[in-house]
Amino acid sequence: MTALPIILASQSPRRSQLLQWAEVAFEVMISATDENIPAGLPVEEVATAIAREKALTVRQQLALAHGADAQRLTHPPILAADTVVVLNGNIIGKPTDEADAINTLLQLSGKTHTVITGVVILHTGGEIAFSEATQVTFHALTKPQVEFYVRQYQPFDKAGSYAIQEWIGVVGIKSIAGDFYNVMGLPVSRVVMALNALQQA
Repeated sequence: MTALPIILASQSPRRSQLLQWAEVAFEVMISATDENIPAGLPVEEVATAIAREKALTVRQQLALAHGADAQRLTHPPILAADTVVVLNGNIIGKPTDEADAINTLLQLSGKTHTVITGVVILHTGGEIAFSEATQVTFHALTKPQVEFYVRQYQPFDKAGSYAIQEWIGVVGIKSIAGDFYNVMGLPVSRVVMALNALQQA
């Protein structure tokens, strides 16, 4: 556990759940942020760049609320994260509709893809930034399986059109190399280590 209270700059119920499981004290604070992929960035840096934008937006919101300069504001650590799914060097975002989700999962079927979560912790005086990559391999999925999952679970807010903790993860995933919780949306053990190091600094 960590006694350091933080601000979670995310509306993801999965990230909240993971922090709760890790006994991290936090409050949720979100602000509208452009999650478009920055042009020209290497694929492995995209998630961290978007996470940084989320954290900076929340810090700016705090500064406005306190009538202070964001660069000089004293505040609890602000944790932001973003997760992307990468297949054959291309980022697969959240699906636009049911057909897009089905098509995405059929692309992932029988293949190995990479899930990258970028994490940024803004604290008074600096930031901690890192990313975690996990390799996920799906069994070959049938179209009826994919259609059942998409229609039953409606994964329209999820990168790659799936959540590993749902039905498709239980029956469809052949292997995982790396942090399971990273695929859920947060490499929580690494986050806790960073927060503990910050607390002891």
